[in-house]
Amino acid sequence: MPEPRTLYAKIWDAHVVETLPDGRALLAVDRHLLHDGVAIYAFEALRAKGRGVRRPDLTLAVADHVVPTGPRTGAIPYEDDDARRMVEQIEAGTREAGITAFSVGDRRQGIVHVVGPEQGFVLPGTVTVCGDSHTSTHGAFGAYAFGIGITEVGHVLATQTIKQQKSKAMRVSLRGPRARGTTAKDLVLALMQHVGIAGGTGHVVEYQGSAVDELSMEERMTLCNMSIELGARAGLVAPDETTFAYLKGRPMAPSGALWDQALAAWRELRSDPDAVFDREVELDATKLAPHVTWGTNPGQAAPITAAVPDPAAIADPAARAGIARAIDYMGLAAGQKLSEVKIDHVFIGSCTNGRIEDLRSAVEVIRNRRVAPGVTAWVVPGSGSVKAQAEAEGLDEFFRAAGFDWREPGCSMCLAMNGERLQPGQRSASTSNRNFEGRQGRDARTHLMSPAMAAAAAITGRLTDVRDLL
Repeated sequence: MPEPRTLYAKIWDAHVVETLPDGRALLAVDRHLLHDGVAIYAFEALRAKGRGVRRPDLTLAVADHVVPTGPRTGAIPYEDDDARRMVEQIEAGTREAGITAFSVGDRRQGIVHVVGPEQGFVLPGTVTVCGDSHTSTHGAFGAYAFGIGITEVGHVLATQTIKQQKSKAMRVSLRGPRARGTTAKDLVLALMQHVGIAGGTGHVVEYQGSAVDELSMEERMTLCNMSIELGARAGLVAPDETTFAYLKGRPMAPSGALWDQALAAWRELRSDPDAVFDREVELDATKLAPHVTWGTNPGQAAPITAAVPDPAAIADPAARAGIARAIDYMGLAAGQKLSEVKIDHVFIGSCTNGRIEDLRSAVEVIRNRRVAPGVTAWVVPGSGSVKAQAEAEGLDEFFRAAGFDWREPGCSMCLAMNGERLQPGQRSASTSNRNFEGRQGRDARTHLMSPAMAAAAAITGRLTDVRDLL
């Protein structure tokens, strides 16, 4: 009998082209996503070496990182000439190579990790890469999906392969059902609080358990999106009927007889019952409250009902110093209740939480309410398709009525690469994935949370337990 294997091992084994002398493997790449932040350098490298794109049909490109999300009437107000050139170069390079691209002016334009799934481009069992760390998002479909560097982007374009060292396998079991008000964002923040930002280092994480089974595809994307924040190479969820229902009928998904063939293969994509994982972690989702971050990495999180930790209570000197530095940067005090922390700005969007379900959950909170005085609140849909659907459902009207700025698609304030950033000292309630020092602007302070929690903060002007408003 063959040895039981994990889902990750099955995908890996199916894609090995050659085992290299240094122990790495050359893997075949099924899907390649390209964005404006890396495309210009990759195309320049190809031209310098006289190489072309091997499989343009297996690459999908978007403009997202440097594209402003303000009104797009007339000329696009890029932050600088470099940003403008990045967009122009991804348009020129993809046109020359025959790669499908959704740039500014295309209603399908948006964040690469939102656009890929909604177009049906990423499929179960595939090796999917992109020059962006949050490529782990696509693991929600049962794909081995991971971020690559700029040099590797050029290698994939030229060869449709990539060199990789095999990771260890880690299983995270989330028992459900989830407690009231607890979202996928809360699950992953609680997980990082539990294992730390290095808890997944050297591993590919597979999420299992009844709490995962009940997640929608968009929630699974949120969960897998932040696997990289655990230090993991990738995160994935085995495909099931929820996956198949989401993919069916998508523009780039298989159809007709090919759909039937694909579906038969996808149903076999799961870890064997006796498969051995190198690390096991369990969490009880029935007991988890909504979470927010208080510090300067996603693992410095706590239930909204908690208080800022006291460094003096930490025995380890290095950990104590790290907590003290984070509290100082964030302008907080040890023992301060998180629910008393006032905010200046709310950002709902990003590849973590810029999908239609995220916007719906925020509207449930802000309906018939107004943004608190002194608070600036933005909603940035993850794609043009999300924006169009939200407007068809009337969600934009609720946001506008509440005092939110309803914006165009893009990465926006998630990484402040397009001129959209906080001022020094401003505090943000954000649905993005990183709260590093300066992530949303120099000396800006970021608290990560779910869209519903961010909406609650907008209404009250402080970090708030959304369950009090539901």
